[in-house]
Amino acid sequence: MRPAIDPSLDLYDEIDRLREERNAVILAHYYQEPEIQDLACFIGDSLQLAQAAKSTNADVILFCGVHFMAETAKILNPEKTVLIPDMNAGCSLADSCPSDKLAAWKSANPDHLVVSYINCSAGTKALSDIICTSSNAQKVVDSLPQDRPILFAPDRNLGAWLSRETGRKMDLWQGVCVVHDTFSERELIALKTRHPHAKVLAHPECDPSLLGYADHVGSTSSLLNFSSEDEASAYIVATEPGIIHQMKTQSPGKEFIPLPGQDETCACNECPYMRLNTIEKIYLALRDMKPELKLPEDLRLQALRPLERMLELS
Repeated sequence: MRPAIDPSLDLYDEIDRLREERNAVILAHYYQEPEIQDLACFIGDSLQLAQAAKSTNADVILFCGVHFMAETAKILNPEKTVLIPDMNAGCSLADSCPSDKLAAWKSANPDHLVVSYINCSAGTKALSDIICTSSNAQKVVDSLPQDRPILFAPDRNLGAWLSRETGRKMDLWQGVCVVHDTFSERELIALKTRHPHAKVLAHPECDPSLLGYADHVGSTSSLLNFSSEDEASAYIVATEPGIIHQMKTQSPGKEFIPLPGQDETCACNECPYMRLNTIEKIYLALRDMKPELKLPEDLRLQALRPLERMLELS
């Protein structure tokens, strides 16, 4: 058990001190709590964070996101120390597609190319031909030979949207994000009724029934850019509400309305894994240099190839 934190400490000052002392970079996803976003050296979506991890000169990468994101940083930076504030910050999508089951699916379809969404484990990445994010998924699919069939894992909603956008038939792994799949069409209709001038912004991990209402479908960075550049004054946001902090920062005069989940009595539209990270855990990770994420070198090298193929396209 770790020693208690001295209550007299200013944790923000301590984090800044340790960040400099360790030559550490703090990377944070848009779905983190606002106070974590504000102290991060860099914030972004999965593609932006992968690019930032690959290009950093820091000795230590503290990844404020979920487990697969920290794994990606380690895959790209074997010589660096990669820390994660809470090792239990997992991902429902990654959990839905264990590598042994993907291996069996791949073995049953040997003529198919495997495209895996970055929201998956290192083991699943290692079995893939190429990785994609929601930012570059169309470009990735379009880059593949037209005569090769595709297995897409693990998000069926993103895969279905991609299939419509690219015209490519794909066999889809039946995984979903616990946040995006719980958004309520009924609540969206009710919000549109109360806010008739608000545009709907939706992440492609949402159920196809919701995407039909969207004025713009895209990755978290794409939704952010659209809300900043578009002329509307109000938006209904169908993705994890952590992104709204950046939307308000970039467009302080606009209104951003989070879409609730099907159960209004819970915070079902918030990722429970992302919210495991806290300022206290960030301080402890930098102080104690743990939890540290490590990967076997053979697995890292296998997962590196499809990641590098993606980054070359991006």
